[in-house]
Amino acid sequence: MIRTIEELVISAEKRDCKISALVRELEAKSTGSTEEELFQRMRSYFEVMKEAANRGVAGEIRSISGITGGEGRKMWNAAGTALAGSTVAKAAARAMAVSNVNASMGKIVAAPTAGSCGILPGAVLTVGEKLSKSDDEIVDSLFTASAVGRIIALNATISGAEGGCQAECGAASAMAAAAVVELAGGSPRQAAHAVAMALKAVMGLVCDPVAGLVEVPCVKRNAMGAVEAILAADMAMAGIESVIPPDEVIIAMKEVGRMMPDRLKETAMGGVAVTPTGKRLSEKI
Repeated sequence: MIRTIEELVISAEKRDCKISALVRELEAKSTGSTEEELFQRMRSYFEVMKEAANRGVAGEIRSISGITGGEGRKMWNAAGTALAGSTVAKAAARAMAVSNVNASMGKIVAAPTAGSCGILPGAVLTVGEKLSKSDDEIVDSLFTASAVGRIIALNATISGAEGGCQAECGAASAMAAAAVVELAGGSPRQAAHAVAMALKAVMGLVCDPVAGLVEVPCVKRNAMGAVEAILAADMAMAGIESVIPPDEVIIAMKEVGRMMPDRLKETAMGGVAVTPTGKRLSEKI
């Protein structure tokens, strides 16, 4: 069982293969499934991600509570004139679109959680499109993302109730960053550096959902997380390295989560949840 990012990278380097290929091989051995069966299962998850993203940018989807809706569609419509460029805008749009679908009780993939469900699809769908990658290549990259998410869960947490939003959106962004590096032809070592940089960028981020719903500020944090993942991948592939190794960053995130007051961990008792507007929305809902 691979328990650290460093073990993951070294194993892939020794085999001279992508992280995704290593993950499929090891998962097949541990579960008794064939690699093809695993691939088809992951492809089914990918199809759900793609459908949610497409649905969310095609129309204005309102949440059950009514406090969010249409963010993905609006950003998608503005992608052509976005100051940050169309790639960034489309990634943000798709991330919010998936989050919109989640808030409307639609079908999504919790990768790794429902509150952070838009980050991974937003990043990989957009980068895959930009680089003219096939669906199969994008599905492959999801195995790399899953390995990163599993290691974070093993050594820290992916729960906002336990570690704050750094554990949810942070983990999702780290997963997406690694997947994007692989999609773009980067090395396992570069993927690891991207993981560290993505997670460090949101270290200490609190979980403060208004009315206890993963809508405000979660929908827009999904957009930020997808964009951050792409930038972390770009930095890593430009030769920029994280001074702090990814495994140490993961442990640091865990310790920060332990130090974080309960009021800032999904209880809706701190942050924007207790602003005057946050309280008013909560009472209204």
